[in-house]
Amino acid sequence: MADQAQADAAAAPGGLIHGLDRASRWLNEGLAWGAAAVLGAMMLFSVADMVARGFGVTIAGSYEVIGWMSAAAMALALGTVQRHRGHVAMELFVVKLGHRNRALVEAAMAVLSLALFAVTAFYVLRYGRTLHETGSMSETLRVIVYPWVYVVGLGCFGLALALLVDLLRSLGALGAALRN
Repeated sequence: MADQAQADAAAAPGGLIHGLDRASRWLNEGLAWGAAAVLGAMMLFSVADMVARGFGVTIAGSYEVIGWMSAAAMALALGTVQRHRGHVAMELFVVKLGHRNRALVEAAMAVLSLALFAVTAFYVLRYGRTLHETGSMSETLRVIVYPWVYVVGLGCFGLALALLVDLLRSLGALGAALRN
């Protein structure tokens, strides 16, 4: 009975899951807008590079810049894709399971996914700090690259936050399935 009261309090407006969900939505929607802006800039840069090449002019480091932009756009969109279930899910096995076993599998997958991307975010951000401290520069343009690494780390953090919300919800569903 106390577990149900805690689950209801966490899911209620103002509860833990509700607060984390709002933070996840706010952060990941902002990151998605950033991804859209980077994708638009990448498109304009690519078109400018192609047009310039048509006139025999090359833009130095265009391959580097497009690579950075594509990594940033992909990373910034991760959390929003998770929140909207835009990823490919293999459910052939899971849909045949009973309610309890399905909830158990979903909770286990949420734990593993959260662990993977929390660790990934930590190490990517740590790598960005290392690049910052050492003053590492890109090969072609000789410009700093750590801001791009921080952007990828931020995207991984946004995904980890969305996965945390999913984990808490799946644990609530697992608890409800075990009670029934």
